[in-house]
Amino acid sequence: MNLQAAPYKGIFPLNVDLFCRVVDNFGDIGVCWRLACELAERGHAVRLWVDDASALAWMAPQGALGVSVHAWADAQHAQAGDVVIEAFGCEIDANFVAKKSMNTMTEGLNVVRNAPNAPPVWLNLEYLSAEPYVQRCHGLPSPVQSGPCAGSLKWFFYPGFTAGTGGLLREASLTQRQAAFDANAWLTAQGLAPKAADEVLMSLFCYEPAALGPWLQQMAQGRAWQAAKRTRLLVAPGKPAQAVKNALKSGFLNDLAQLSSYPIHPLLSICYLPKLPQTEFDHLLWACDFNAVRGEDSLVRALWAGKPLLWHIYPQDDGAHRPKLAAWLATMQAPAAVQAAHRAWNSDTPGNMPPIDLAEWQTWAQTARAELLSQPSLADQLLDFVATKTQ
Repeated sequence: MNLQAAPYKGIFPLNVDLFCRVVDNFGDIGVCWRLACELAERGHAVRLWVDDASALAWMAPQGALGVSVHAWADAQHAQAGDVVIEAFGCEIDANFVAKKSMNTMTEGLNVVRNAPNAPPVWLNLEYLSAEPYVQRCHGLPSPVQSGPCAGSLKWFFYPGFTAGTGGLLREASLTQRQAAFDANAWLTAQGLAPKAADEVLMSLFCYEPAALGPWLQQMAQGRAWQAAKRTRLLVAPGKPAQAVKNALKSGFLNDLAQLSSYPIHPLLSICYLPKLPQTEFDHLLWACDFNAVRGEDSLVRALWAGKPLLWHIYPQDDGAHRPKLAAWLATMQAPAAVQAAHRAWNSDTPGNMPPIDLAEWQTWAQTARAELLSQPSLADQLLDFVATKTQ
């Protein structure tokens, strides 16, 4: 990385402050780490301020050139750089921004980025959604009404799946790395058997779906896929692994309760994986025939994998996740069978999953991926947005 690179659309390499609070499940820090790396790869220096960086020890053990990680509390002793990003409503102390001169902040537009006391471009990076409000709200200003930064502006930046939103995180080298990927070599390197011709290799990264037990039973009976095949399940650690074990103990497939390695059962085998760095998680998705994922970061990575995918959306007590799921399925133009499976997987009550036609799902996944690849990445759009606020 060259921090003395040529200007990007009129702005020189930036100093970016990215703030993240770890709420649960490591999804927030996963997204923020990927964004930090994407901005650094484009020649900018990123300080990632986080209240709990422990997950990075396994998520990104090698670190990244151009990205430094700092304790959230230490921000009180620092001054903002050129861009400040609050991820997912984490609400930073406004004094961090206020330490820079307020002289040119009244308009929040067209400030000179080379001036040492110029105010930062201040962004609220929001959660990913396909709901209609995303396009309406993306890029809108949010005036600060009180406090040390009164009179300044924050800007809403919404990731999304369509033109008119902030797009999705995607590294520039993604397609080249995928083209060079050898799935069986990767499986072997992980201590796993190469994929057999008559099996479905499936990754499982979920919360605690009610349909999991019945689906395991369908797999063991050869009823999970329209063409009867064996299933090898590669289960992520934590909640996914515990959900599988709980389902087995609760009466589903008692004869499989001791499954730990491949192969044991004639139609279903279960492998429990260790924690994987982000790059290796991507490789897992590329190696599998079918990916069951959850949350935001893994959904995006599964879309880029271009394989059939099933999304377990984060369940909310008020049911707000249901219209969010429906909006995503509609935006992705999911076939009726894909929509039915998603509804069953995200149901609150146990029930069978509809048998999955992998060929139909593969066509859908590839079409969705091609459409998303035609759109600018989130990091590029974010830099474009910052450029419009500078001169």
